[in-house]
Amino acid sequence: MLEIFTGEALAALATLTVLEIILGIDNIVFISIVAQKLPPKQRQRARQLGLLGALVIRLVLLYFIVWIIGLTANLFSLMGMDFSWRDLILIAGGLFLLGKGTLEIHENIEGNPKHLIRPKKAAANLFLMVVAQIVVLDMVFSLDSILTAIGMAKELWVMVTAIMISIAVMMWALGPVSGFIEKHPTVKMLALSFLLLIGMALIADGFGTHIPRGYLYFAITFSIFVEALNLAARRSREKRRKRKKKV
Repeated sequence: MLEIFTGEALAALATLTVLEIILGIDNIVFISIVAQKLPPKQRQRARQLGLLGALVIRLVLLYFIVWIIGLTANLFSLMGMDFSWRDLILIAGGLFLLGKGTLEIHENIEGNPKHLIRPKKAAANLFLMVVAQIVVLDMVFSLDSILTAIGMAKELWVMVTAIMISIAVMMWALGPVSGFIEKHPTVKMLALSFLLLIGMALIADGFGTHIPRGYLYFAITFSIFVEALNLAARRSREKRRKRKKKV
């Protein structure tokens, strides 16, 4: 039994776990944004169901490794470009993110009073719709996650363990990230722009132009750093105003 815990397997587990957590950033941003459509009492439940759905989907897909690898096989050619099922799924997922991000940005700018009051049936349908959206996007994001796992590890237990640890970390991080986005409207707009960026990256990947995730995450990290400076400056101005009022 202990023979499976070799140094190579443990190194693969550590590396793959870190990569799975990084790849899960997309999921965290999307789930945080989509769950905000729900009443505060339902958001945590929707986020948990979404991540549990991601875990189940990824574990199920792992047991169909041959089928997953088959998704990368050439399906047809168009204008000199080859397309596989994986490419089509990534393009569809990217278009969904572009559409979703655009609608959310429009709603945040223009406002939508229809969301303020909902009958019980509409609220229940909205909850199911939000969870369904999370699960569908999880399937798109799972492709990269599973293909990464297959390419980095040989043992199935390594892949399963790495995915389970990454989902646990995401579940822990999702609450604070969602709470921070909810409290700061400018951060929410920034997160929506991330969805557009990720959507474009998925479409480009589907058309054969791979954009390294490192570039995307650097852009996201830099934007967050700039926004953090803005928030700090805003708090500093508010403190100065309060001090002036007291004087």
